[in-house]
Amino acid sequence: MSYHCGEKLGKGRYVCLNCGEDLYLDEDTDALPPCAKCKKCEFRKG
Repeated sequence: MSYHCGEKLGKGRYVCLNCGEDLYLDEDTDALPPCAKCKKCEFRKG
């Protein structure tokens, strides 16, 4: 299952499906931003 920018998924680690960069959300209200490395918007739970 993949997740996209803007979704509020809760705390946790997410991995960019394009480049593998890790992204961490610290708050339950945080929305997924674009990947800091490649700017793509598709992630999986890590």
